[in-house]
Amino acid sequence: MLKTIELNTYYGESHVLKDVSVSVERGQVVVMLGPNGHGKSTLLKSICGLVEKIDGQIIYDERDIAGLSSDKIVNLGITYIAENRELFPYMTVRENLKLGAYSKNARRNERENMEWVSSLFPKLVQRESQLASTMSGGEAKMLAIARGLMSDADLLCIDEPALGLQPNYRLDIVKIIREISKRGKTVFIVEQNM
Repeated sequence: MLKTIELNTYYGESHVLKDVSVSVERGQVVVMLGPNGHGKSTLLKSICGLVEKIDGQIIYDERDIAGLSSDKIVNLGITYIAENRELFPYMTVRENLKLGAYSKNARRNERENMEWVSSLFPKLVQRESQLASTMSGGEAKMLAIARGLMSDADLLCIDEPALGLQPNYRLDIVKIIREISKRGKTVFIVEQNM
């Protein structure tokens, strides 16, 4: 489903990723572990079209997507769920979720995806009128993952889902990722916490 072949990524003149090759098969949950500052997030951002300068290949469903814009990559079925959540703080939970369904593929399945996300995250249903800025760290992380699921992507690139969470929220995230996988979605996680 996804392969990077000798991927090189640059931030300005800094050469951050050097000849990185990884492979993720359809339906797998793949976790890349490593300490902070070793390029894990940069790898996900490169795959998702969020880095300006890359060399090498990123093959998704037999198509080289290296250099495509992030909106085109989302429309192909890949979504990036950031470690810092990147929620819209002055919008409600429900409004944040609806914004996750902005791609052309997601719009046609918005109702079904909202029902699925609601079943995975019942706390979010209880708080659908709450502003995102007033949520705890664990709740905000769950909202970020739920919004990513609203994109109806086949491949979810999740950046450090357990970062900064209490142990009980970490267990919830693991259960939810298992449920996502059961639905046939492919999940590529980078994490520093085993």
